[in-house]
Amino acid sequence: MPKSASPDLIQVDWEPIGKRVQIEAGKTLLAASQEAGIELISICGGIASCDSCKVKLISGVLSVPEFDETNMLYEDEIDSGIRLACQAVPLEDVRIYVPAESLTTPQRLQVEGQSVEIEIDPVIKVVEVKMDEPSLTDLRADAKRLKDALEAEGLNPESARISILKNLPEQLRSQEWSASAVVRHEEIISILPPKSKLFGVAVDIGTTKLAAYLVDLENGETIAKVGDMNPQIAYGEDVISRIAYTNENKNGGKVLQESLVESLNGLFETLCTETKITTDQVVEVVAVGNTAMHHIFAGLPVKQLGRSPYVPAVSEAIDIRANEIGLRIAPGGYVHLPPNIAGYVGSDHVAIYLATDLWKEDRVVVALDIGTNTEITLAAGGKLLSCSCASGPAFEGAHIHDGMRAAPGAIERVQIEADEVRYQTIANQPPVGICGSGILDIVAELRKAEIVDKRGGLRKDHPKVRKNGKVPEYLLIGADETGHGRDIIVTRKDINEIQLAKAAIRAGVEILFNRANISAEDVDEFIIAGAFGTYIDVVNGIRVGIFPDIPITRFKQIGNAAGVGAKQMLISQKRRRIAGEIRDQVDYIELTTDKSFQKEFMKAMYL
Repeated sequence: MPKSASPDLIQVDWEPIGKRVQIEAGKTLLAASQEAGIELISICGGIASCDSCKVKLISGVLSVPEFDETNMLYEDEIDSGIRLACQAVPLEDVRIYVPAESLTTPQRLQVEGQSVEIEIDPVIKVVEVKMDEPSLTDLRADAKRLKDALEAEGLNPESARISILKNLPEQLRSQEWSASAVVRHEEIISILPPKSKLFGVAVDIGTTKLAAYLVDLENGETIAKVGDMNPQIAYGEDVISRIAYTNENKNGGKVLQESLVESLNGLFETLCTETKITTDQVVEVVAVGNTAMHHIFAGLPVKQLGRSPYVPAVSEAIDIRANEIGLRIAPGGYVHLPPNIAGYVGSDHVAIYLATDLWKEDRVVVALDIGTNTEITLAAGGKLLSCSCASGPAFEGAHIHDGMRAAPGAIERVQIEADEVRYQTIANQPPVGICGSGILDIVAELRKAEIVDKRGGLRKDHPKVRKNGKVPEYLLIGADETGHGRDIIVTRKDINEIQLAKAAIRAGVEILFNRANISAEDVDEFIIAGAFGTYIDVVNGIRVGIFPDIPITRFKQIGNAAGVGAKQMLISQKRRRIAGEIRDQVDYIELTTDKSFQKEFMKAMYL
């Protein structure tokens, strides 16, 4: 990159956000981000006593790191271009990469789900046809006229279904006998006005959250995305409780399915309204999720998933007519459900394999999708080992005394220095609760400050530890500083919830290491996926023991990789075939039957 044309002004390009700003020479990157409207996390306020504003230099020259900065960063981080935005000063025009974890939540949501370059080969074909108008000498039925026009284009379509036929006469006449005929595997699934653009929706059905991406099937571009909470939370916070609900209620499965479909229809309508298209232009959906979510969505039984040996009803990919389950898209549109691996590792994890190309790795790589149910895969020695653990909803803020979802006012970053609590909230609102990344930071900081011991017990002689009855609690933020006028506290039970969640995850990781006969030091890359995985502070994850203590540069946070993989399968038949091949390569390990699980779990409980 050339030096700035003006000695007094320096240009900073921010990637992957796509913003550019000119600043006065001598200003820091943190100041540049503020001028660009980019909300970098800066818990310490820019005094280099935390590492929350990490960025990476792509090109150009920055000031030499001073002591305060080198004290906060690892040497290999600095060598790779990682800097603290509050300390680094551009000396000429620079390009800067901003990791998702350095951004506050509103900005992070803008950059997640970025497109991936793959060959576009959709299962859907659109054929522009022009038909002769009926006459007394040409009395062919409308459906026959359409079929003949498609055969003239080299296709041999099946007869259209009734959902297409009932609107066909009016459509052809109003469109002057021209149409965009949408064909899927020789089946006519929609008739649209001439030159209509076609779209698909990729859906990630999480136990807690839903994400939907509207994709242009011609060029693979994601043109809109939207998220919402999974409405099934009202019937149980985790997979096990929802399976129990279907078992204990006569129409339980139908209730859960209908609530999910209704919510998805709302998301689809939002996507269509935002982009000014019709639902008829949405011709294909790819939906991924864990095996229980997959089965409930498809209307399949889940009772067997709650009983050993936890066998799914179906593991191969299936296609369902959207209207059979109540999804409102094109009349003949389909939902493609990719294959599941096992009872508790579903198509969402297969999608992560696609998004990361994990299936063809020759290095040692761990892929971890953290959620209410956490899936883990180890790629080592040309093999894929996988397991699943019930990490619970603590990382969503549930079961935490002052826990909440990641919403404005939620504390998401915390630093404790000499009994001073510094924090950052989502949208910089007054604090009203603690979300998952915040409670993890708190536990790590309390442990670092020795306010919490390795067993999770609070130090009773600390000035901010008080008794509520006989139970000690830590005063995080006083009522005079909160948005609701009440103290925000951390209890021993809160700490225990994090211990239980992180111990389950770490035990799963260690068991995979044992099966592959490797150690943590052998890991070349540690991939962290999922919404919570995007926001987590990796250093604090290491500190509390979720992750092994390996160099920080080996970790990679990739956001909603399941959504990215679903989009790939939406626009590529080849990726769908690969998904089926991946399923057959994975060696699934059931942790409940592993003799070493309890030992590893208890060992991982320590902070």
